[in-house]
Amino acid sequence: MASPNEKDDSLDTKSQVDLGFSEAQTQPQHGLQRKLKDRHIAMISIGGVIGTGLFVGTANGLVNGGPIGLLLAYIVTGSMCYCMMVSLGEMIAYMPVAGGHITLAGRFVDPALAFTLGWMYWYNWILVLPGEMSAVGVLMQYWDIPVSNAVWIVVCLTVIVTINMFGAAVYGECEFLFASIKVVAIVGLIILGIILDLGGVTGDRIGFRYWIDPGPFVQFFGISGAWGRFLGFWRSLIVSAGAYVGTEIVAIAAAETKNPHRNLPKAIKRIYIRILLFYIGGVIIVGLLVPSNDPRVQLGGSDASASPFVIAIERAGIKALPSIINAVLVSAAWSAGSSDLYTSSRALYGLAMAGNAPKIFLRVTKGGLPYASLIFCALFSSLAFMTLSSGAGQVFTWFQNLCSVAGMITWLGSSITYIRFYNGMKKQGRSRAKLPYRSPLQPYAAYYAAFMSFIICLFSGWTTFLHGQWATDTFITNYFAVALFPVMFMACKLWRKTKFVRLEEMDFDEGVHEIEDEPLEPAKNVVHKVWQWLM
Repeated sequence: MASPNEKDDSLDTKSQVDLGFSEAQTQPQHGLQRKLKDRHIAMISIGGVIGTGLFVGTANGLVNGGPIGLLLAYIVTGSMCYCMMVSLGEMIAYMPVAGGHITLAGRFVDPALAFTLGWMYWYNWILVLPGEMSAVGVLMQYWDIPVSNAVWIVVCLTVIVTINMFGAAVYGECEFLFASIKVVAIVGLIILGIILDLGGVTGDRIGFRYWIDPGPFVQFFGISGAWGRFLGFWRSLIVSAGAYVGTEIVAIAAAETKNPHRNLPKAIKRIYIRILLFYIGGVIIVGLLVPSNDPRVQLGGSDASASPFVIAIERAGIKALPSIINAVLVSAAWSAGSSDLYTSSRALYGLAMAGNAPKIFLRVTKGGLPYASLIFCALFSSLAFMTLSSGAGQVFTWFQNLCSVAGMITWLGSSITYIRFYNGMKKQGRSRAKLPYRSPLQPYAAYYAAFMSFIICLFSGWTTFLHGQWATDTFITNYFAVALFPVMFMACKLWRKTKFVRLEEMDFDEGVHEIEDEPLEPAKNVVHKVWQWLM
């Protein structure tokens, strides 16, 4: 048992949330412990799951939508991400429980929703994880090192599992380092992009040249007129949504965050930095520096050579930077893989806590590490070796397509959960002003996030309906999760005989009052004051 001094740092899993399942009230010997510091959670929220997509994936959006289409797509999906995150942040800052938004779905909507969201969220990250590891192998090929990709996958897997096996504190420190590298790299690329655009290296001032020729939009699949331009923008919108998936990792990490009532609101409030600076700022620079009809952009690829930033740098004649960017991409993939394993293991632990997964996954060390869940999730990383075979690699691509839609379904479920949370607070006469974090524009922000998430899920595979573009595998992988969601939900309701949680019966108190924040450490110097303000 925990000592009195440890009571606030150790989560008693039985006192967390009653989901209505009698078998859910299994109490493990130990629980998760709050070891993530304010700087950890701040950097995780800003750059924790930024992988190769931001550096390389923007090329796909540029080819499909053009510079303006790409920018509008990231603005729309960025606004959706912000609305979802402030909604989720309000709940999780008040109730930083194990399982995060998955657990809250069972408390405020229906235990069947927690079951469905939980397992879809778990399989989402369990399939993304090997993708990041295989990406490391592809990235290493950029330097023409005569080593098999299997070796790099093994090295990557070893490092990722080792980091996570040392617990939340070590994971937080590593993510702080990795995220800092990504932040510095993105800011540096944006600054360099501005210099290149103004002609600071070559003397050729680019300005908005490529917004005029080849133009601000792309006629998607050669379809003429406004309809073709809209379809190009819409394709970029669907692709850009996947780049934002993972922002909600803060909710999963909430159960291991120190002083959650103070640190989580600060992390949520900084989410606009990631959206405005990294994504919006990044795609503006990409649209300025690289024309949408550049042959290298249209060829695609997975290493640094496919990055619009690298293409712009090579066009300027700078030779050393592409290798540096590729090194950043390797660290980004490594970091994202570590976050994927952390997230999937904590999601599985939350499912077990709710009685929706075998009890063995509740096993936790004295230090608060859910080792059973972690080891089980790590086993799935071996799927990365599928990429070494061309035939199996196609199957793996299908798995990856399933993940982006599952991420959007998670956002939809989180938004619906907040709407119920908001209505429940109102029904019971509770003031949101007393919450640790009160999100703006509610409940309209949550309705907007829910609507947009639903629309993106519905039209995720719309290109298969264009004339001559039908592909059975693309259709199935894009809509499998959409079809699976109601099946899992109804199966759980029939199996568990769950009930929709009534507004007047919602529990806003259990497991909340046990959490007490430590006094804020006074700033020791000017640097510390600036850090406390920034983070």
